[in-house]
Amino acid sequence: MNKNIDDIVPKLSEIETEKNIAREANRAIKEKTRAMEKELKKLQLELQLRKNLSFELQKQRKLAEEANLSAKEKARELDKLLKKQKLEVLLRKNLADEMQKQKELAINAQQLALEKKNEIEAISNQLSKYLSPQIYNSIFSGEKKADIVSQRKKLTIFFSDIVGFTDISDALEAEEISSMLNYYLTEMSEIALANGGTIDKYIGDAILVFFGDPDTEGVKQDAINCVNMAISMQSKMSELKDEWAKKFGLREPLSIRIGIATGYCTVGNFGSEDRLDYTVIGSQVNLAARLEGLAEPGSILISFDTYSQISGDVRCVELGKVSVKGIREEVRTFEVLLEPKIEQNFEEIETSNLKIRADIDRLESKEIEMIEKFVKKIRKKRKII
Repeated sequence: MNKNIDDIVPKLSEIETEKNIAREANRAIKEKTRAMEKELKKLQLELQLRKNLSFELQKQRKLAEEANLSAKEKARELDKLLKKQKLEVLLRKNLADEMQKQKELAINAQQLALEKKNEIEAISNQLSKYLSPQIYNSIFSGEKKADIVSQRKKLTIFFSDIVGFTDISDALEAEEISSMLNYYLTEMSEIALANGGTIDKYIGDAILVFFGDPDTEGVKQDAINCVNMAISMQSKMSELKDEWAKKFGLREPLSIRIGIATGYCTVGNFGSEDRLDYTVIGSQVNLAARLEGLAEPGSILISFDTYSQISGDVRCVELGKVSVKGIREEVRTFEVLLEPKIEQNFEEIETSNLKIRADIDRLESKEIEMIEKFVKKIRKKRKII
């Protein structure tokens, strides 16, 4: 039995040893299993990481590709923008050059226009000396056209000339005559223009002026203006009587005759298509010239039609009647008294057999006595008590 126990003990020991070995092996297996599980987890984690990394790389690649496409698009846009900016810069430069060029052209054109304007004004100023200012202004303002047209108007016509001018011309040199005549015409023209007269023409020493065209203040005022002008001219001639000897060596001072008539005339452009003269024609022009020829040196002779317009403003005295070609009836004439305008205080009696006109303010006692004696004489001759 002891032998059996002895046999069993080694076996038990072997079994125990085997158990221990089995336990160790089991522990080792577990350790290896845990190690393998850890390794497996590690491998799984690594695989997952690789997978995630691959996905992330794919995503980043895609993002990179998109970014690259976007960058290329941006580059294209930038390139376009750059080209556009370069084009704009070029256009601006070209525009600036063109503007500078146009500015220079404009300055040159303006300078040329100014020079042309000055030339035209210079020519215009020269031409204006050949026309009455009223005619010049009406033509250049467009009110009148340079056409062959005329119209009938009631005008007041002025005619004057220098007394004995032919004899004066024979006594002077041509230069002296020219200088004297220009001086005289300048003085008279200034008075004519100051009174609103239209200077028609100079005929040697004679001056023809009319009132009522192209500007008019009415027939009455036109006639008054004309007569006032004539009075101013005669007054000026008196003022200048000492100048003629000093300036031109004349032995006697110059004196002028003046004739004025009022009536309907034809006024406008006369001549050809190539050469026109703005003037006035008609019987009243002839009458003014006729009255001027009949006037005494230093006097003003006017027609009845002129007198009827100015009688309330200017003192006149009636003279004889005259016959004028183109007018059937004889024309009554009046001489303007060269004194300042006054308030008139006249008494008149006029019948077919009698005409008396008295200036009450100037009538003297001896003149009243003369009238009384005259009436008594008439009464005695007619045997009237």
